[in-house]
Amino acid sequence: MAEAQVGPDGGDAAASRRFAIPRATGILLALAGATVAAAGISSIRSIAAPVLFALILTITVQPVRVALEKRGVPHGIATGSVIISVFALLAGFFAALFVALGQFAALLPQFAPQLEQFAANVGSWLTGLGFGPEQVHEIVAGFDPTALLNLVGGLLGGVGGLVFWLVTVITTTLLMAMDGTYLPTLLSQLRSSRPHMVEALVGFGSGVRRYMAVTTGLGLAQGVFNWLALLALQVPGALLWGILSFLCSFIPNIGYFIAIIPPIVFGALVGGWPTVIWVIVIYGVINAVVQSIVQPVVVGNAVLLNQTITFVSVLFWAVILGPMGAILAVPLTLGVRTILIDSDPAARWWRPLTGDLGETRQVLKATDAERKAARAKRREAAEWQED
Repeated sequence: MAEAQVGPDGGDAAASRRFAIPRATGILLALAGATVAAAGISSIRSIAAPVLFALILTITVQPVRVALEKRGVPHGIATGSVIISVFALLAGFFAALFVALGQFAALLPQFAPQLEQFAANVGSWLTGLGFGPEQVHEIVAGFDPTALLNLVGGLLGGVGGLVFWLVTVITTTLLMAMDGTYLPTLLSQLRSSRPHMVEALVGFGSGVRRYMAVTTGLGLAQGVFNWLALLALQVPGALLWGILSFLCSFIPNIGYFIAIIPPIVFGALVGGWPTVIWVIVIYGVINAVVQSIVQPVVVGNAVLLNQTITFVSVLFWAVILGPMGAILAVPLTLGVRTILIDSDPAARWWRPLTGDLGETRQVLKATDAERKAARAKRREAAEWQED
């Protein structure tokens, strides 16, 4: 009897050929599967968003458990410390949110006439640019105080939706914190059989913690600086816009433009164009320093996502999960890359295409050095011929 041929991976070579599919078909099937998965997650966003939010928070505070257990603290107390830390973060987040909503609700009635006049001026300006009446009406209607309050209410999903969201986050956090007690042991058990998966998961947790910690710290600094600047410019609702700036700091690329629009509008109502220009300049400088100089240095290699993927991920997760998806876009994208690329050695070649450019930069440096050396040799040869 003829023996079955064994493939390079230890399997039946004939079976491998029999079940092989063309690359184009595989790509189409993968895209179809991703579309179905995205649509499925979007259909249960009311559950998926708070669960994923609780997961990211639990990962962020995991070092609290590790530090306490290293000092001999019992597992139960360490788990309780994780839960308290998550609740403290949630309390701070919702306290800032409710303070902002309270200020917003008190601010709108005071400036309702100015907002209506501002909307009329914007409508006249758009009409002069050639916009149609229906387009102008839709844009101007957005400045109506009642419409703005309804928009905020729609984002929160009503009182019932907010209560369900909180209950889901708190319950999931409790369960994840208790299950997290066994995580180090589970990873140790899997390390011998699935070393690449374990390495990828550990790297994912480390990257998420560093990203969230740095983004929170820099966002706080950015919000405080913006708040103080708006106070100096006497822009109404300075604290509200500072909180908005902090919350929007978690939304890469797009958050800056969301945070700057309200202070520009209210600055124009009280101070005209000089205040508007100052707001744009101050926000631009602070954002440039924090986002372009400080954050890349501090975050370092924690994220390694290129700008295009980061921008598209914000749009993608916002469509899938709503506003919370935009805030969690970077950690969620890192999670997808961990599962699809980092855990599979055969797929690691995709990492440079997603933003891991360490080796690419070394190649560029070597190429630049070679070009400089070649130019120097050509100059020496030209000088020798002239002599």
